[in-house]
Amino acid sequence: MSASTRRLTAAGAIVEFLKRQYVERDGARHRLVNGVFGIFGHGNVTGLGQALDDYGGEELPYHQPKNEQAMVHTAVAFAKARRGLGTFACTSSVGPGATNMVTGAATATINRLPVLLLPGDIFANRQPAPVLQQLEFPASMDVSVNDCFRPVSRYWDRINRPEQLLAALPEAMRVMADPATAGAVTLALPEDVQAEAFDYPRHFFEERVYRIARLRADRDGLAAAAEMIRRARRPFIVAGGGVYYSEAEPALRAFVEKTHVPVGVTQAGKGVLPDAYPYCLGGLGTTGTLAANRIAQGADLVLVLGSRLSDFTTASKTQFQDPAVRFVSVNVSAYDAHKHGALPLVGDARAILEDLGEALSGYRIADAYEREIRSAREEWDRVHGEILHPRRDGGLLHQAEVIRILNEHVDENGTVVHAAGGLPGDLHKLWRSKASGDYHSEYGYSCMGYEIAGALGVKMARPEREVYAFVGDGSYLMLNHEIVTSVQEGRKITVVLNDNHGYQCIHGLQRSCGSHGFGNEFRVREASTGRLTGEPVEVDYVANARSLGAVALCADSEEGLVRALAEARQQDQTCLIYVRVAPQASIPGFSWWDVPVAAESETKEVRQARKAYDEARKKERFYY
Repeated sequence: MSASTRRLTAAGAIVEFLKRQYVERDGARHRLVNGVFGIFGHGNVTGLGQALDDYGGEELPYHQPKNEQAMVHTAVAFAKARRGLGTFACTSSVGPGATNMVTGAATATINRLPVLLLPGDIFANRQPAPVLQQLEFPASMDVSVNDCFRPVSRYWDRINRPEQLLAALPEAMRVMADPATAGAVTLALPEDVQAEAFDYPRHFFEERVYRIARLRADRDGLAAAAEMIRRARRPFIVAGGGVYYSEAEPALRAFVEKTHVPVGVTQAGKGVLPDAYPYCLGGLGTTGTLAANRIAQGADLVLVLGSRLSDFTTASKTQFQDPAVRFVSVNVSAYDAHKHGALPLVGDARAILEDLGEALSGYRIADAYEREIRSAREEWDRVHGEILHPRRDGGLLHQAEVIRILNEHVDENGTVVHAAGGLPGDLHKLWRSKASGDYHSEYGYSCMGYEIAGALGVKMARPEREVYAFVGDGSYLMLNHEIVTSVQEGRKITVVLNDNHGYQCIHGLQRSCGSHGFGNEFRVREASTGRLTGEPVEVDYVANARSLGAVALCADSEEGLVRALAEARQQDQTCLIYVRVAPQASIPGFSWWDVPVAAESETKEVRQARKAYDEARKKERFYY
């Protein structure tokens, strides 16, 4: 070994390299990998585990999660809360520890958020094969369960020699640091290679900074977009997550102040304008508001800002019904910018909004359109109030009421985290965001079990905030054990658990499609029917939360929930507030979602629903 090299194991080289990786935007520097989550087994304990013990220190601290899927969710939520400017690495053993991370990897990649996955892998030398937990694939000895990560990773590699890290690690960082390519990055690490040593060049471990440029659109495209907007009678803005990640909230507000073009927000974009702002019409699409969807129906020009235009945003391509509607799309990803036959403006949302605002100097929508926007907003305010204050004679709280009470309690320094089931749809409509960052939705993958782990990630990224995991009983039962990790780390979160005895969101969808209900409620099996149609299964969620280390509170009324929220806020450790809610108290929808109904069924109501479905599909559009 010479003075210009440093002898390290491959695992040691990974740790030393990750400690000195940074991203920089607008002159502000951020650590790219902020630590490592890991559950150890024979596939990584003597490799990465030993390296973290030897070299990790304060620069790359180790955190001990309780589930491999959950630790990836925590990393993803951290990255989201940091606007993509930083994440965590996650390591597992070979086998089930690795495959448990696949769901988290898909969540990261679908949401375009960086995370580094370091699963242990089978021996590169193949000598002891088949080793414990090895999947044998007769067609190739080079295949392991880690190949499952290929389709859900933005970059994937298997490190079969220690020196391969010299090429693989910089490329992995480049992919994670670039907003256009960010997602899960997987480096599969054979357990023997982790422990092998190599003389690495010392300069490999020097500080590296990946600068995130604010790319601007080309002048011709910008001029064409401005002309399209000027000619439009009813322009409309779709504000997606790209506005949030690029810190473009002030630019969006300045643009709307000048032009008065109305805005509908996606799940990822909610909060980029306060809901009280007169030209913010709230959520758009299948889970959208009456106001946003009504105005979007007649839009003849749609300016898309940082959205991948999922089926929920476009209401399965039924949302924009003007026959001549055109799209202009601003996105760091050319793939997303070209969707719906849009005029693509590939680049940073903030930079392009600033340039587009200058190109539209003196432009403002017509007075008649302003009056229509104001009328739609006023009607939605009335309907919104009725939904939040349902008529009921005692009985259980409705989910809409819990949302209202929590919304009134959480100020602009709080964050509500949610993911799957009925809550995201109801929150997208009903939550009134006060500031960017108070609404954290994982709805790209709509992954059940994200909420508590995600809330922990937000708290680690933004420790000054009060963070609430808003979760249903079904999702809570899937992944609740990161409560223990939050206690262990001293990162207080508050879990608000709505118990409606099952997967009532899908139960409601099922009934709306003509079914009498099947397999979506938590009921005991009846001997008389042979089905899960008996009494509800009673689960003591309060005792469960206490057993995991949380302070557990109950609320069975509005007054009780207000008291519980106030008490939880005074606590310095993780809390759970248990609320039983009416199981089938749904709220109205203001758009459509393409969920195919059975073309043949023994149930009359299903056959009727199929006719309605066939009729609704006629509104689906193909944009090109």
